[in-house]
Formats: sequence, structure tokens, C-alpha cells
Amino acid sequence: MGRRKKIVEQCERLMDKPEQIRNIAIAAHVDHGKTTLTDNLLAGAGMIADQGEATQLMMDTEEDEQERGITIDAANVSMTHEYEGEDHLINLIDTPGHVDFGGDVTRAMRAVDGALVVVDAVEGAMPQTETVVRQALREGVKPTLFINKVDRLISELQEGPEEMQRRLLNVIDDVNELIRGMTEDMDDVDDWTVSVEDGTVGFGSALYKWGVSMPSMQATGMDFGDIMELERNDNRQELHEKTPLSDVILDMVCEHFPDPIEAQPRRIPRVWRGDDDSELAEQMRLVDPDGEVVLMVTDIGIDPHAGEISAGRVFSGTLEKGQDLYISGTVGTNRVQSVGIYMGGEREEVERVPAGNIAAVTGLKDAIAGSTVSSVEMTPFESIEHISEPVITKSVEAKSMDDLPKLIETLRQVSKEDPTIQIDINEDTGEHLISGQGELHLEVITQRIERNQGIPVTTGEPIVVFREQVQGATTEVEGISPNRHNRFYITVEPLGDEIVEKVRLGDVSMDMPEQDRREVLQEAGMDKDTSQNVEHIHGTNILIDDTKGIQHLNETMELVIEGLEEALDNGPLAAEPVQGTLIKLHDARLHEDTIHRGPAQVIPAVRQAVHNALIHGHIKLLEPIQNVRIDVPNEHMGAASGEIQGRRGRVDDMYQEGDLMVVEGIAPVDEMIGFSSDIRSATEGRASWNTENAGFRVMADNLQPETIMEIRERKGMKLELPQAVDYF
Repeated sequence: MGRRKKIVEQCERLMDKPEQIRNIAIAAHVDHGKTTLTDNLLAGAGMIADQGEATQLMMDTEEDEQERGITIDAANVSMTHEYEGEDHLINLIDTPGHVDFGGDVTRAMRAVDGALVVVDAVEGAMPQTETVVRQALREGVKPTLFINKVDRLISELQEGPEEMQRRLLNVIDDVNELIRGMTEDMDDVDDWTVSVEDGTVGFGSALYKWGVSMPSMQATGMDFGDIMELERNDNRQELHEKTPLSDVILDMVCEHFPDPIEAQPRRIPRVWRGDDDSELAEQMRLVDPDGEVVLMVTDIGIDPHAGEISAGRVFSGTLEKGQDLYISGTVGTNRVQSVGIYMGGEREEVERVPAGNIAAVTGLKDAIAGSTVSSVEMTPFESIEHISEPVITKSVEAKSMDDLPKLIETLRQVSKEDPTIQIDINEDTGEHLISGQGELHLEVITQRIERNQGIPVTTGEPIVVFREQVQGATTEVEGISPNRHNRFYITVEPLGDEIVEKVRLGDVSMDMPEQDRREVLQEAGMDKDTSQNVEHIHGTNILIDDTKGIQHLNETMELVIEGLEEALDNGPLAAEPVQGTLIKLHDARLHEDTIHRGPAQVIPAVRQAVHNALIHGHIKLLEPIQNVRIDVPNEHMGAASGEIQGRRGRVDDMYQEGDLMVVEGIAPVDEMIGFSSDIRSATEGRASWNTENAGFRVMADNLQPETIMEIRERKGMKLELPQAVDYF
């Protein structure tokens, strides 16, 4: 207890010295060793006992994380480290690696300035490695690299120095290729590629707690030959004592990651679209502890004693108990009950947390993950855009009707904590739909509702989330209001892939200045005239107002948009969301009397026009797909590839990696339900695999009618295809 108190006091002392603060995240593919590495760093900082192998998993504080052996929630910890005679405060976030929990990684990147990317030396850069590097760079977070499990190359694979060097260089090249590809358009960063020579790459074994980098080898006189000899002779304790991993990594963090004073002037324009010349912008750039309070909430958690805790980055000002703060998107203020810092699973209260730090705050009852909290009303931070979207839905019902109010409240809390979960609550029927990133994501959520909240629930079979998309351009289609006094003339056409991607990632939005939006759209391929008439963006769909001087249209446009959104949220085929469509309003005939062009007239007319236009544009059903990678011994390769092909999948590549064969392919999410147990049976439990959501693709024509009918039946819709859908 005394040791913890001493560390908290050290942290408090360093909070006011932003040049000695490093805010970092550890990110990697699942099972590449992030949480074990974090244990090393905690031991090196004196926060846990340094004994035996690093397998304590101190940051996996939830029961289900320990049972499953994976990180599910991002966990924060503050620690200190002496580097070149100066103490440094390191605020670290250990993030999940499983693709289903990628939302936690994205949110963590908003809070930090540096990302330590961990890659398994044997497996190399995997799909989720690419995803976490992309998430870091989109947020303007600088990467460094630690190649873990080098002990396996020496002891298990018995690789010689040349073979090992070639393998490690391949990993570095792969990661650098990702970084180069993603920083080409970033004119606010220097060369962020990693290299052994400049000390931004480390090697080692998180399990056996040794590590090296070029600076550490120069300091200790150790080289790879010495390391291989000690590792092969099982002298791992000596190796750990001579070149402890925690020193190597924490030195790298202090040397190569930016402090808040260096990082915030670059990051603020990237994550905030407020007035760049305002006093508030200057306070955030300067990390001014005396400025207005600005906190970006990146995580919401529950403490059984303190209630809801909002964790996030303080960009300006100083957080203190008793402050009344505004929360973006809500009315009024919330009062801060306490402020603190995280020590792994526990929160330590402190008097104050100044700018440049990561804080844990209670009392912000209206905040959700992604909220901007401030002492003055301000333009909120950019919304945190998640790379993948929900693809699986499950229904959840309370076994006892008495638990229904508690379940509804719990589901609302879940959506506050994890914005990648979508909740659709039907308070009349008691049925609630939860949509998430995959089977495991939903399984964890429903288990926690039962275990943590004590609410027995029944869950339905997983339902796959589909999309609808127009395939061709149309001529003008008319929509007529029920009273026949209002008419709208609309065309639709597919949006270019590049434009859709820009909209999906938040690079194009209605919140940004119009001139900036036009430029981005034109760069992505939209013609100049069209880009000047963008009226509304909904999902990945864009409405263009191509009308000229129509009387009463301005005051009716809000209803037009409402009708458009209704039509796009529930497409004409199966009431699934429509994506990637450019809708143009060419003309309108509106009744001059307001009473005859109200919501009951305009909304149905626009909805009808949009749906008819989509049908004429040969709208089709899209199904979500996943990239699949299976690592399997040679004798089971046929069975593994058969599991992909038997699921309407496609095998794209097979190659040898070490003593295993790698099978890579693509398959529909719908067919991947139950894959885990089937692949184990087919390969006698010898396969390891991972999947990554890869967006949506048009479903095969011969499967469209049957699938559409199944969805319509499930939703209680008429069991007939919309008229004009005869192209299957």
C-alpha cells in the first residue's frame, strides 16, 4: 500500500510538467503479447512484484477477460520512469487485440500521442496489426515497434542469425509499408517509419522479460550472439537482469514519443474543427493548465462504489472536484464529484489533473464515450470514427418481466460505454436488438449483463446485418403526396467508392466548412457542380439539391430530409439500411398553403420517390464479409481450406510460414456463424485463425430473392418483392 501511495505522489508531482509526460497506448493483433508486455512495464515501474514469468495479466481485471485469456476492455495505468536523469510520467492504455473490440482501440488513440505496436516475431504483421496502425495514424498518433516472442525463433524454430535477421527485417518492412501508405497525405508529420538504427524498434520476449534495442545494446555491450547463447542455454533470468525489457521499452517511450507540448499543436487541428484563431484553440495548443477546462471522454466504466467513471484526455485547463462542466449534445452542466488517475484496475483519487494528462472523473452522468466536456460551451471534438461497423445482431429479452426496467437501463448504459454497440429497444414487446462487431462481441456483452447486473436473459440466434445499394443511375422518378398537391422529382446513382470511404471515415461531413467539404469531394471524384449543392449526408448517402428557385422549398427542406432518412434507413427490398447512394432532387411542386404541405404530405411523397428511384436503379442486397486467415499444420490444410470454401467463401492464398501452412480467404459473415467449433473439429484442434470484417459485397443474384423473403418474414413485412424487382 505504501508503494502505491508513493507512486501516486510521484505521478501528482509530474502532472504539472507536460514536457516529462508521455501518453501512450499498446496496440497489436490478438495474442501478440500486449498485456504480458504491460505487466513487464508495471514491474519495471515498481507497481507489481518482479518475479518468475510475466503472466499476471494485471490489466485484465474483468473475470471474463481472465477466463478467455484476452483483453476485452482498454485499461489505463499511470507510472513513472527515470530516463537520462529525469523522472517521466507515463500514462499507458493497454488495448484489446481482438477485432470485435476494435472500438476500444479507436477511442484509446484519441487520448494518446504515441502507440507502441507489438508484433509476434513468428506470426509477423497480421490483419489486426494493420487495423491498429491505421487507427493510430488517423488520429495523428506516432508509432514505434516492439517485436515480441523472439525467444520462440531461437528456442522453438532453432533459427540461425541470418534467418532470424531476415525474418525480423521482413516484419519491420511490413510495418513500415503500412506507415508509409497511411502517412503519404499527412503533411503535418515527418517520416514516422520505424528503424533499428534510430531506436524506434525493440526486440525481445515479454514472457521472459528481456528486450533489446540498438541504444540498449550499445549501453550494455550485449549483441544478438550473446542473446541467442543465453536464450538457448535457458539462462533467461540472467538475460532479464542484463537487459530488462521494461527499461528498453520505457526508454524508447521517453525518447521517441512526443510530449503533450509537442503533440497537441499537431493533433488539435486534426481532431477539432473549431475556430483555429480562438483563445480556446491557443490554450489547447499550449497545453495551458490555467485555460478553460477541455476534456475528451474516451471511455466510460462502472465502479461498484463510485458509480460511472468517465476517462479521457485533458487538453486544456485543470480538472478539480466541484467544477460545473458542459457536455456536448446535452443541456445544462454536470458537477465533477471526484478526479483521479488509474492504476490498472483501481482508481486513485487526486486533488487535480492538469492539461496533458489522462484523467478519471466521476459525476459526468450525461457523458458518453466520445463526449466533449468543457468549462465553456464550445465546438465539440470530431466524433470518433470506427473503422468497422456492426455486422451481427442478437435479440435479448429479460426472463422475468420484473427485470425489464433494469435491463432497459443496463442496455442504455452499454451503449454509453461502447458506441460500436447499437441498441434498438422496443419497450412495448420487451425485445431488444443488440448489434455488434461479431459473435464474441455480443456474447461478452450479454454475459456481462447476466453476471455483473444479475439479470437473467434469453438471447436469440445471431442475425446478420445486411445493406442495400443501388447498382445504376436512373431517370427522374416522381413522388406524389397523399393529397396529390405536392410532387418531388428525384434521381439516384451509385456513389464512387472513394467518396463512400471518405464519408464513412468522417473525412466528409456536414459539420465541416463548405469549402473544405467541396475540395475533399472533388478530390475523391465528384464533379464541381454536384459538390457545390450538397444538402445533406446520411450514413454514406449524399443528397444533392439541384433545384432552381422553387417557392417554399427552403421551409420544406427539413421534411424532405426526414422523408429521405426514413427511406434510406429502411430500404425497399428488406427494410435494411441503404448505403453508397447519390440522391438528386431535381424539381418539386409544392402547395402554396403550409397546411397542405405538412409532414403527413411531404414525408410519404419523398419516401415514395426515393424508394421508387432505388428500385429503378436495380437496388441489390449487400452481405457483410470477413477476411479469414487460418494457420494450420500441413496435413490439415485441405480441411481448413474446405471450411472456407464450404461457406460460400473463396481461398485467395496458401503459403508456408515456419512449420505451418497459412490459408487466407474471404467468406460471408452469415456463413461464419459457428465457424469456431467447426474448424476445431475439422483440424483436430490444431488450427489457429482470425477473422476481420471487410465491409459489404453484393450477394449472388440467385440468393437474393430467398434472403430478401427471409428478412421480410422475420420483420413482419409483406411477403412479396417490390414491383419492378424482376432482375434476379
